[in-house]
Amino acid sequence: MSIKKKRKIFYFLLGLIIVYILWFSFHLIRFKSYIPDSKVSSFYEIVGTYHIHSTLSDGKKEPDKIAHIAARSGLDFIILTDHGEPNFASLKTKGWKEGLLMLSGTEMSVNRGHLVGLGFKTPSQRFSKNAERASHQVNALNGFTIIAHPYSKTSWSWGQYAGYSGIEIINADSMLQKNILPALLFLPALFIKPELPLLKMLDRPGKNLRKWDILNRSYKIFGYFSTDAHLLYKPLFSFLRLHVLLNKPLASDFKVAENQVYSALKQGRFFNAVDAAAYATGFRFWGKSGSTKIPMGTSIQFDSPVTLNIQLPSGLKQKAYIICNGKSLPLPSGNTAVYEATQPGVYRVEVFLKERTPLHRNCPWIISNPIFLREENYE
Repeated sequence: MSIKKKRKIFYFLLGLIIVYILWFSFHLIRFKSYIPDSKVSSFYEIVGTYHIHSTLSDGKKEPDKIAHIAARSGLDFIILTDHGEPNFASLKTKGWKEGLLMLSGTEMSVNRGHLVGLGFKTPSQRFSKNAERASHQVNALNGFTIIAHPYSKTSWSWGQYAGYSGIEIINADSMLQKNILPALLFLPALFIKPELPLLKMLDRPGKNLRKWDILNRSYKIFGYFSTDAHLLYKPLFSFLRLHVLLNKPLASDFKVAENQVYSALKQGRFFNAVDAAAYATGFRFWGKSGSTKIPMGTSIQFDSPVTLNIQLPSGLKQKAYIICNGKSLPLPSGNTAVYEATQPGVYRVEVFLKERTPLHRNCPWIISNPIFLREENYE
């Protein structure tokens, strides 16, 4: 190859690098996480992350180090889910750590896929490898189960419903594996603004949402945003979060606080948010029938119209939709909205961020848990 041709190739590649640096810098400078104008104090809202692995299974950091990172990230609680049936060593690590409530469950490998167990009393023997039996065992110990990453990694093989309490709607680890190519150009941002490539890999979890809506026609199952963190703990802790609504402040006594969080999760008193795009504090969704308030997660027998109330975080550009039995209905613009439910159904809310954000416009920023208006209430 001639020197002249080599020089042309060199300048061409140099030009590409300069264009990339300018393009990357433009996106990096533009990116910011939004914070709403004010907080809502009608409920005690705490924030945490769910589905985390430590060195006690296949994670890269020890539990106490993970707790330290989470506390510095401004979280109120985290939930470890180290692999095992259960992981007895991981269960022993729970407690208050640097002002953070560290809870510990377990992710079980069962015949249908991966099943997370939370809130159970420590068993005297290992849980079954049979999904249905394992779920019943966890429930018998006052715990509850969540179907993990149902359509990725170890996909869930659907069978008879066995009292599962939840299903993962978004799993960060699965999304990264699925959408690694769109995020590759932003990987250098991991060292500067690590939330940027994480947001770029997200898209609408359409298959998970459709299955969730179908299941809720017959059962009562709550949706979870899952970090499935094995590394990159710090950026993941600001990425996907659970906003849990309590009736009173989080107790200082560990056992009481643990029960507060798990009770709220079991009752569906929480919503999911991509907080790396915008901090979602202040979102609320509840129903009202006469003078009776119907909290998110509640199932009632439908015998008259129910007013559904939505309150959005203030000071942000956003668009909210009521999802009834899987059908999307737009709500009027504004920080508050009211929808009159005139027929039975499973009603939940999706909110899309309309600010300048790397979050894909088809990916919900906030997903609530449902309110169940049943023709016959069999809760």
